[in-house]
Amino acid sequence: MKLIVLFLLFVLIVLSAPFTFPRPVEAAFCRVVNHQQVCITSIKRSAKNYWEYRVVLSVDGVEKPLELFNCRDRVRIQQNGTPLPFEPQGLGEQVCRLFK
Repeated sequence: MKLIVLFLLFVLIVLSAPFTFPRPVEAAFCRVVNHQQVCITSIKRSAKNYWEYRVVLSVDGVEKPLELFNCRDRVRIQQNGTPLPFEPQGLGEQVCRLFK
């Protein structure tokens, strides 16, 4: 009888474990820039050029395509190869300031 009660208690604990422990959550770095909520959903630093970051941004909940942020030359290179200079206090400045 005691063995059955211990077994049932063990089964109850094992089955309830996934509901009692919090699961890890991916946190996105979000800021308000020019009245828009901008979140960095993915960022990778270049191994070859330490001043370059490959970044996927989400602006007001809409995910943008991957862009290359060049912190040395202060330009943002879009997926089609178009370079755009950083805006003062804009996204490029925020990304580069994160990892100074």
